[in-house]
Amino acid sequence: MKLAVNILVFCVAALLSLGMVMLYSASMSDEVRHQQIGAHYLMAQLVWCGLGLAGCVAMTMLDYRSLKRFALPLLAFSVLLLVLVLVPHIGRRINGARRWFDFHGVRFQPSELAKLALIVFLAWYASQAKRQMTTLKYGMFIPGAVIAVVLGLIFIEPDRGSTILMAAVTGVMLLLAGVRWKYFVPPILLGVAGLAMSILHDPMRMKRVLSWWDLEQTKEGVGYQAYQAMIALGAGGWTGLGLGNGRQKLGFVPEHHTDFILSIIGEELGLAATLAVIAAFIVLIVCGLYIACHARDTFGLLLGAGITFLIGFQAFINIGVVTSVLPNKGLPLPFISYGGSNLLMMLTCVGVLLSVARQARPAGAGDSDENSEPASTL
Repeated sequence: MKLAVNILVFCVAALLSLGMVMLYSASMSDEVRHQQIGAHYLMAQLVWCGLGLAGCVAMTMLDYRSLKRFALPLLAFSVLLLVLVLVPHIGRRINGARRWFDFHGVRFQPSELAKLALIVFLAWYASQAKRQMTTLKYGMFIPGAVIAVVLGLIFIEPDRGSTILMAAVTGVMLLLAGVRWKYFVPPILLGVAGLAMSILHDPMRMKRVLSWWDLEQTKEGVGYQAYQAMIALGAGGWTGLGLGNGRQKLGFVPEHHTDFILSIIGEELGLAATLAVIAAFIVLIVCGLYIACHARDTFGLLLGAGITFLIGFQAFINIGVVTSVLPNKGLPLPFISYGGSNLLMMLTCVGVLLSVARQARPAGAGDSDENSEPASTL
């Protein structure tokens, strides 16, 4: 367990460090250098990183089982925030989406908190009803209704990327909790059909999908961002053009410091660094699943697995979008992309995962009782 924790912490620290360096590099160009925007982004990210590390340490020191008593209040609070962010003059509308609260220039995205709240709730619920999770009512209907409410509010912001991400995470958690496939498949098919219908009736997102199918034909229009990202990745070769020497960040790749920062990594540091980032996320996922599998109870197992899949799926979607394996979706690369809300909650999630590791079963011990005394293995 100690080895898994050490490797996990090393991977997170390495990704954070790379993110800070590349954020500064990606934010500096001839156009903005005199305005010191690059330094502004870096300083803002450092502040959020500090808050996230504080949350990580606090969660690590806290017994994760104490989160059970906050599962319902945290979920209710998250739903309230998701409702409020949709209210005009309360939520901030940017690029046609109302996803943020803006406190004098400091933005917070409530869907990031809702992700953790939903994972905690499902882990708590499944641990309480674990013998009934094979039934339709307790295994699918009740948790499915809660998931539908949270994802529905995120969907209408609109934020289809986070909706798809959390649908995948919660689906895996329900399967791990024991939900039968015959109850699981029909709602999934309905959800996929509903998502497809929404895209068909949304001209902007339909254009993104069609552009993904034929990127070469749309490289001057809808596919411009994805095409320029591919050029950046190709220009870097194996070793890159050198830190700070990237050209695509000079106004060619929109959102190059947020969702598409991996393209700047590929251009400046090369394919070797890109593969290293992918390897770091794979190792992080393996360590997270190892910690979850050795959790002291069902709550810890589902909590650890949910957090691990949240980080892993989000990284997979971001990398897939940047490399044009997936259609364009606005999700940041965990620990690397600019974005305070996501960085804060991701580091807090890592702290919860480390807390699960601290209370893990001693080597060779079987499943312990829910109320057994914690035993630190770090």
